[in-house]
Amino acid sequence: MRFSTAIESSPHSCPSPDGQLIAILLPSSIVVRDVESLEISRTIKLPPDLNGGVTHFVWSPSSSRILVAVTDQIHVFSARSGDFHGTARLPPSLAKSTFIDFGATDGEICIWSPFGVKLTLLNLPASKAVEIANPKFYHAASAARGYSFRATTHHLALLTRTSGKDLISIHSPVTREVERSWYPDTIDAQGLAWTPDGRWLVVWESSVQAPRVLFYTSDGHIFKDWRGPLQHAPEDMGLPSGAGIRTVTISPDGQHAVVANVSTCLCVLNIPSMTEAMRLRHPSVVQPKDTLQVWQEQNTLPNTGSFSPPAFVKATQAVTPQWTALNSLQEPMSGCNLAKFDISSSLLATRLDDAPGTIWIWDIPSSDLRAVLMFHSNVTKLEWHPVQPELLLMRCEGGNYGSLMFVWDPLSHGPLLINMEHEIPGTVGSKTYATWLKTTTESAAIFFTNSATCMIVSLADSDEEPLPWRDGTATAYPINHGADAGMQSPGLVSPIEDADNSIDIDTDDYTSELDDTFQFKKFINH
Repeated sequence: MRFSTAIESSPHSCPSPDGQLIAILLPSSIVVRDVESLEISRTIKLPPDLNGGVTHFVWSPSSSRILVAVTDQIHVFSARSGDFHGTARLPPSLAKSTFIDFGATDGEICIWSPFGVKLTLLNLPASKAVEIANPKFYHAASAARGYSFRATTHHLALLTRTSGKDLISIHSPVTREVERSWYPDTIDAQGLAWTPDGRWLVVWESSVQAPRVLFYTSDGHIFKDWRGPLQHAPEDMGLPSGAGIRTVTISPDGQHAVVANVSTCLCVLNIPSMTEAMRLRHPSVVQPKDTLQVWQEQNTLPNTGSFSPPAFVKATQAVTPQWTALNSLQEPMSGCNLAKFDISSSLLATRLDDAPGTIWIWDIPSSDLRAVLMFHSNVTKLEWHPVQPELLLMRCEGGNYGSLMFVWDPLSHGPLLINMEHEIPGTVGSKTYATWLKTTTESAAIFFTNSATCMIVSLADSDEEPLPWRDGTATAYPINHGADAGMQSPGLVSPIEDADNSIDIDTDDYTSELDDTFQFKKFINH
């Protein structure tokens, strides 16, 4: 394991999607560092009138632009070269937007207004905006369930709700005007998503309704209406008691859709054949065997009254996960609340509300439970590596776990513990963030920050393995780094706020009504 030089960070810092750059938001500028050299490649000066707390700081899909949003302004800057600067000054109706993100391209911004009043789509190159009323989901935690961009064409599928009825609309990839819309055969749809090939639009019903997953064609015709397994054992998925669908997860290769509800059983559908492929049952007692490894977290210094970094012991006998005990004031929760495929679509990681400290790893080709990882604390982060298959990053809640990261793969001897307290002192009890860094090196790497200092961690086993950064900028574990290490690079200053091609979008002008259902606004600078 190798650690890069520690560099200055902030509460808003993140690597680019392509893993080549790191953006760090400072009070008066954005510092962009090159991962390979760890030096400053660009400094973007922020406008002097950028007041108020930062609400969003995100990269564009192609890693070429950066978005910064405050209460009443959105700014988009070039991250690599050029002097592009897009500006949107928001009216009071969009102040304190609940969620802001890039759309299908670097030139499109999506803004969800408070209380789900509208979704605003900004087209930066054209200096125009389109508003769509009543998006069904608008909070940061749920907005992604209500819209989906078609990978092949960038058509937008959106779920709205008016007068107590769900409505699905398909919007043009160029103008975002409605090309078609229809009322789905649902009472309270809880999400939609295009399949990766863009062939089907998958819509699922609320968990309080009968189980139902609808597969629509792109023009709104139902191709398959799945209403649960035709044959099932009494305990499977709680279907006899009317348990509905909680969430649907589609594999990256588009071959499978995992249907989860309030039971401990998952139904996996084969999308090409539109049939049930398998059922995955979370056992209440786990029996280790040759094809199933069970790892339990153990404290290395028990009964001392202080926290010590955990170790993992391989179970040899049947063990029971730590099921949640609820008091009389808590609402009972059950079933699978998280299911994620790895990039190869061969492994599926799941977590149950009933046992939030246990992670279940399923082998999809064989329909077998491959591994069970048991933690003392609730697991709050599950992230498969973006390009390397079968490599999982996990994190747990609680101040004692703030400096800890856990990495697992099928060939490892239990979860690998990475304790960043050795490298960045003071991370225990602090707010930290960690994510995979997409790299071209054989060994995986992780970006870690505690809001004041950030660092790249390579899982390389030896000094001969290539690193994401150039040799000579890394030190071996466990030498500590000062908070100011690696900050002497002068960088390139780009006064982007003075760029000639900056645009200003004011969402209070030029209204035109295009549809009985949707309200659109178009804006043109003069």
